[in-house]
Amino acid sequence: MTYTPKLFKAMALASALGLAATATNAQDRSDWPDSFSVGTASQGGTYFVYGAGWANMVSEALGIPGGTEVTGGPVQNAALVQTGDLDMAMVTMGPAFDALNGNSALAPGLQHDQIRAIFPMYKTGFHAVALTSSGITSFADIPDGAVVGVGPAGGTPGTYWPRILEGMGKNVEFRNGGAADLAGQLQDGLIDVYTWAGGLPYPAFSQLDAQTDVTYFGFTPEEQAAVIGSQPVAEFSIPAGTYPSLEEDQLSVSMWNFAIAHADLPDSFVYAVVDTVMGNNPKMLEIHKAAVETLPENFDKNTFLPWHPGAAQWFRDNGFDIPAELAD
Repeated sequence: MTYTPKLFKAMALASALGLAATATNAQDRSDWPDSFSVGTASQGGTYFVYGAGWANMVSEALGIPGGTEVTGGPVQNAALVQTGDLDMAMVTMGPAFDALNGNSALAPGLQHDQIRAIFPMYKTGFHAVALTSSGITSFADIPDGAVVGVGPAGGTPGTYWPRILEGMGKNVEFRNGGAADLAGQLQDGLIDVYTWAGGLPYPAFSQLDAQTDVTYFGFTPEEQAAVIGSQPVAEFSIPAGTYPSLEEDQLSVSMWNFAIAHADLPDSFVYAVVDTVMGNNPKMLEIHKAAVETLPENFDKNTFLPWHPGAAQWFRDNGFDIPAELAD
């Protein structure tokens, strides 16, 4: 499925609000862009909320109009930054690794050599939900022929949930769609299970929890170990209380997310973007709770993507040792 980005004109010009104004206003901005774009993902997902939030914060802080685009998620985001159709975007590290090595599901054979890391975001947790009335309370309960919503084609859930479920021997039909759309399909009985991956809490899951009776389910220890052994994910747990009706921790897996930028963006502009986001975690937490992990010290979760020189300089200036082999 091909997703055409839809530009959301979101941000008005504003004064710096003191976020990063002192440092950035003193810089030479002659080569800065007149505006910038940030790729997110489907409405109802964490990327959409988180991405619009930090893009707006950067726009206000730097006094440059910015906009977010609804996309198919990380795979498409990497491709659009590679081609220069987007200035910046958000990716999970599994699709980013594939893209860098020419194994993108969207553009096979194209080495994405123009994408650069700029800052760490948060871990994407993988989670599943069904209507309580379905009687499905575990992956073992999913019957043959069930319809499972897995997110947009090219997104993290749309890429990895089919691999995970097929690896578990599940003979099911996969349904692609945006986060909010799949939530509506679950409520209407058009799909049996809704799987997603994103920063917690997922907005669409929170909406479901408020509107109907749902059952969340995670992996058994054996299932979790098998998934970790076959996919580029790490051990994770969905904490009790993430959603009002989630009463116990559930075993899951996770994948780190990073913001990326095109290699040709001016170093001083990227430095200012990183300074705005990395220097204002309380503001980021107002945007989304997943930003609890949007901290400079998590730079080391990137082990393969080259850093944009402007971002690398910010981290070095603030006491973090960017590996020489990842410096652009």
